[in-house]
Amino acid sequence: MPELQRLRADHAPAVLAFERANRAWFAASVSDRGDDYFQHFDEGFGVLLAERDAGHGAFYVLVDDDGSVLGRFNLELAEDGTATLGYRIARRVAGRGVATSTVREVCALASSQYGVRLVRAATSHQNLASQRVLVKAGFVPGGPAGAADLGGKHGTWYELETRPDPLRGR
Repeated sequence: MPELQRLRADHAPAVLAFERANRAWFAASVSDRGDDYFQHFDEGFGVLLAERDAGHGAFYVLVDDDGSVLGRFNLELAEDGTATLGYRIARRVAGRGVATSTVREVCALASSQYGVRLVRAATSHQNLASQRVLVKAGFVPGGPAGAADLGGKHGTWYELETRPDPLRGR
């Protein structure tokens, strides 16, 4: 049974294998990370761990029974009680509800562990699968996402209120 785990240093080889194995599939719907990402993976992974340790982000991997990574789920935490969610799911488990259930789990953790009241996620107009995941997980469209938000593509920001905002009366 896959398990959501907080990102650790020892996940690096499995995360790199996940990114390599799914690179072409990801590039069909989101901007490709580029060769530089793979050539300097260790440095970038170290930056993620430092951001996590500094409290700027909460990074998770969905790990299969064999230790392989099935998905990545990242929360960029802001001081105002909001977070930006990004995620990638392995092609071999796409379309099976894995992304939706894990997005729900990550959003619950965002609220309970990090005090997040609003989670935002952007997806391009072309990425219908990601749009379905977000809607099934309870997100609603929140406004346009520009090219700067989506690596050169246009799309929509989706939002999920994880707890009432006392300033808005909800």
